[in-house]
Amino acid sequence: MSILVVGSVAFDTLTTPSGSRAKVLGGAATHFSLAASFFTDVRVVGVVGTDFTAEHEAVMTKRGVDTAGIEHADGLSFHWTGSYEGSMGEAKTLGTDLNVFGAFDPKIPESYKNSDYLFLANIDPVLQLRVRKALPGVKMVAGDTMNYWINDHRANLLKVLAEEDILIINDGEARLLTGEHNLVTAAKKVMAMGPKSLVIKHGEYGATAFFSDRSFDDPNASTTLFRAPALPIESVVDPTGAGDSFAGGFYGYIASQPKLTPQVFRTALFYGGVMGSFAVEQFGTERLQNTTREEIDARFQLFREISHLDLDAA
Repeated sequence: MSILVVGSVAFDTLTTPSGSRAKVLGGAATHFSLAASFFTDVRVVGVVGTDFTAEHEAVMTKRGVDTAGIEHADGLSFHWTGSYEGSMGEAKTLGTDLNVFGAFDPKIPESYKNSDYLFLANIDPVLQLRVRKALPGVKMVAGDTMNYWINDHRANLLKVLAEEDILIINDGEARLLTGEHNLVTAAKKVMAMGPKSLVIKHGEYGATAFFSDRSFDDPNASTTLFRAPALPIESVVDPTGAGDSFAGGFYGYIASQPKLTPQVFRTALFYGGVMGSFAVEQFGTERLQNTTREEIDARFQLFREISHLDLDAA
């Protein structure tokens, strides 16, 4: 099965306790694509400038990602400058240069219109909805958003949520979207807006999935929520792409399976955590570029071991 992701392909200039790096390859669609490519076919729609070279594009194509949907425009690519301190739980934005991304108008290649799955990365909900309407035949739609769209573009965001099967946001965004501090109550309100399922990311503390009676292919599947922990990581260098890499691993695994069952959803959360754990170990996409499937499988097995409680064991 193929996933079409629409979002930013960008450069990041970063300062963390591990050091500083200028204009490393980043962007939501980039991190998502690399993570998802270990599980299924991925197609990307985005826009870049003249500073985005064939070498940058090869980072994705070497992983088998189809980049025919990346538009090359005159000007510079989207560039974000940020810093992290201490536990690196939150980024401080020092500069946002939209450049060619400011006029982004997603163009879906004809060869992409048979995509099976759609992921709407963090972009203007007007654009998200336009892409969704252009692909009425996709099997499933998942999406992301952020505080800016929740606060200032709520009406348009609600139109997108009504079209999504899975929403992936963090706990602060869930509270902001619903006005509810309790995440169980917030989840119910979010799913009443349209999504069949909700994944709430808790950063270094893992993720929680909330389900409705519409979540699974089998209408008799009965489960309301599942919590997956995060893997303890010894060296966190750059958390910028962790959430998008989580989404890529999570959704990529779902797209690789013939049916969406509670077990598939739970396993997908673990693979999401695995891919997020790799992403933070180096700046930008560097770690994902050099990850192997063997490493992914080994870390997934570790994930299973640390989260399994065997009451019969001595």
